[in-house]
Amino acid sequence: MCRLALTIFAILAAAAIPHAAEPLTFPGAVSEIYKHASDTDLYLHRFDPPTGESTAPRPAVVFFFGGGWVSGSAKQFEPHARYLSARGLVVFLADYRTAKANGTPPRDAAADATSAIRWVRAHAGPLNLDSGRIAVGGGSAGGHIAAVTGICEGFDEAGEDLTVSSKANALLLFNPVYDNGPDGYGHDRVKEWFPAISPAHNHSTDDPPTIVFLGTKDKLIPGATAEAFQAAQKALGIRSDLHLYEGAEHGFFNLAVGTGKVEHFIDTIRKTDTFLISLEYLSGEPDLALLDKIAGKSQP
Repeated sequence: MCRLALTIFAILAAAAIPHAAEPLTFPGAVSEIYKHASDTDLYLHRFDPPTGESTAPRPAVVFFFGGGWVSGSAKQFEPHARYLSARGLVVFLADYRTAKANGTPPRDAAADATSAIRWVRAHAGPLNLDSGRIAVGGGSAGGHIAAVTGICEGFDEAGEDLTVSSKANALLLFNPVYDNGPDGYGHDRVKEWFPAISPAHNHSTDDPPTIVFLGTKDKLIPGATAEAFQAAQKALGIRSDLHLYEGAEHGFFNLAVGTGKVEHFIDTIRKTDTFLISLEYLSGEPDLALLDKIAGKSQP
């Protein structure tokens, strides 16, 4: 092979190898590595609530971004983190491996989600967290791996301390692709691990209370899928709240991503807040003025 051909081959080969992006930064947040996998440092970006007089352990929530297990950014849930931390929760935005950044399959994304929750619970003492009140949320594929932490088993990484639970205590799911069966989303990419990887196929009586948001015009998750998921949980005595948004499409809940609308962003967070109040993660009432401020709406 000539020198030019070798050079071109080397360039193409290097381009084909996924490379991790530089760590994200969030003003006011603390970023810590929770795992190293596929030659990548995976971070949890922590938003602490304002310092107050109470020294009681605080509940927490961990969010996973969407992107079809292919791409995405933890910044997707930054507005949620800023609102919920101001309301009193410790909020984590999690990195995880994706096909574009790491060349990894959905199974690895699910494993990273379990690792992230285990890391948070293992550090509950130093971070003054209530290890029995760790909610997990996410959108689309992030909603899938969030649901995995609450419903599925068998995605623990080798070498982790399995005496520390990776199970979510509550689920906050935004148009989650949580039915991965033959007629569900992404089956061809997860069939090697099906049915274990599909939350809709693994309901049990220890499922956590769940809230789901879905648009009726979502082309990835039919409304019937969400209704069947809710019915399966309720049949087992699990609280399962479903909120359908007429005419809304996939990603409708985002503040500034895709087809998101400000009104949907505000309403879904308000309902999330109310759900968390009912579980005693939060107290008082949703802060609508703060929501308007975060959403960029003008104040009267």
